[in-house]
Order: sequence, then structure tokens, then C-alpha cells
Amino acid sequence: MLRIDGVSYRYRNTDTPALREISLVIPAGGVYGLLGPNGAGKTTLISLLAGLLTAGNGEISLNGQPLAAARAANPRAIALVPQDYAFYPMLTVSENLRFFGGVLGLSGAEQKTQSAAAIAFARLEQVGGKRADQLSGGLRRRLNLAIGLLGRPQLLLLDEPTVGVDPQSRHFLLDAIAALPAAGTSVIYTSHYMEEVEAICPQIAIIDQGQVLVDGTLADLLRSPEPLLELTLDRPLPAELGERYAARHDGALKYCLQLPSTAALPGLLDELAAAGCTAHQLNLGQHNLEQVFMQLTHRSLRD
Repeated sequence: MLRIDGVSYRYRNTDTPALREISLVIPAGGVYGLLGPNGAGKTTLISLLAGLLTAGNGEISLNGQPLAAARAANPRAIALVPQDYAFYPMLTVSENLRFFGGVLGLSGAEQKTQSAAAIAFARLEQVGGKRADQLSGGLRRRLNLAIGLLGRPQLLLLDEPTVGVDPQSRHFLLDAIAALPAAGTSVIYTSHYMEEVEAICPQIAIIDQGQVLVDGTLADLLRSPEPLLELTLDRPLPAELGERYAARHDGALKYCLQLPSTAALPGLLDELAAAGCTAHQLNLGQHNLEQVFMQLTHRSLRD
């Protein structure tokens, strides 16, 4: 289990803290989603967990040990797979794995075993002798992941691991990442793709302006106390109805309305008909993650 307790961080020569007393409990044995707009503090938090920065105040512990002590006891306990490619383009896949295995202190039979396991996990057997700069975007992402797994980390930090890949490679990567906890590696997953987080992260946290806005299970975060109505109309929603039902414009003639109860739906449809509006598409149900995110941050993930 990873515990973050009251952690703050301020970069030199800045007035505003990048993190403000962040507190999270991230259980072992799962894939934990970390979301936030650009500049929210995600990269700073990941850098603190990876040991690239030191917290100004607060505590971080891994399995009951202070983070520094946990790293000293096992330098391979936490691994970071960054958004940028973290390998040498002029080296082959196998040469990159041997090099980074050496950096981790792997040698001899252990290095061969770990490299073979990483290659098999990322399905790189057919390109072991190929230079990294000759790989497709999907294979480069898989090489990034394989290097991160060389030391069998307890916790793997993944920062945008599917950027720039084709749909088939994205599907493979998501399946592979979702399988990591069963092999003993917990994951913290950051992504700009909401559907990825919904697919593989049972628990998530949303941060913005250096603070935790919400954290919990995905099911709890998506549960809405009021029925949420999504509808597409043939003309703009009348302003009076939009105000009464706290409507949000989702583009074109799509709207999201909050009803006081499901019993209010027939009355709303009658009001729309009286206003000359025809509903072409209608969905009554719970929030999706993007809607929750927009309500909390009032901006898109890529802002």
C-alpha cells in the first residue's frame, strides 16, 4: 500500500505550490487512475513517487516504510515508465534491455531471465534484434513498458503509456497493464484518455491546482444522486428549460440535464414538444468519467 499524507511541493522561484497537502491511500494489487488537467500537479506527484523530487512537507510511505527507506531496502521497488521514450534509439531491443538491466544491477542469469520475461510480456520476441528507432509507435511503447518491468517493481508508475499508438496496440497495452497486479505489480496510471481509465482502473483520484478534488472507487464516482439525462435535439434547447434543469451544452445540439427524479422525464418531454423541440436521441443513466471530471474541474483534461 502506498500512503501519501499531507504532501506539498513548491518549485523554486514560484509563488503557487504545485501540490497542496495531497493525501491519498493507494491500495496494493490494483491499477489506480490519476487524472487531472495539464498543470494540475500530476507530473509533480509522479516525480515525488519516483524519487526525482523530494517533498517539501508531508510523508510518503510504501508498505508501512517511509519512501526513502523503502527505496534503500529495495531500489527496484518503484519503477517509472515516462511519457517520453526512455531508451536508446540506436540500440536494438535486446541491447536496450541488457543496458537498463545493468543499470538496475542485474547480471548473469538474473539479467537473462528478467530480460526474457520482459520481452515475453511485451511480445517483443520478433524484434529483439531490431534497432529501437526502427520500431513502430506501438512497439516503442511496448519496449518502454518492458524496460520498466525489468526489476519486477512492486509499484509501476505509468505516464501516458498509450500516446501515439494504433488501436490494436492500445488494446494490447491496456490488457497487459490490467494483468500486472496479478503478477505482483501495482500500477498508478495517468492518461488523457478517459475511456482507458474507465476500462482498467477500479479506483481513481482527480486532482487540480495541486489538490485532490475526489478519490474513490470508479463505481462510486460515477454514481449520480440525480438522474442524468443526455439528449440530442433538432434545435437549441430553450433557455428557460436549460436553466431549470442545470443543462450543460455538450456540443452541436447535444445537452446533459439533471432531473430531480426519473418521474420528471415525461413532463420534460411534453415541455420540449410544446417548445417545438424533437429529441432524436435520449439516454437516462449515470455519469461517465468525463462528465464527472468536467463538473469538478470546469475544464477539459487537456486544458
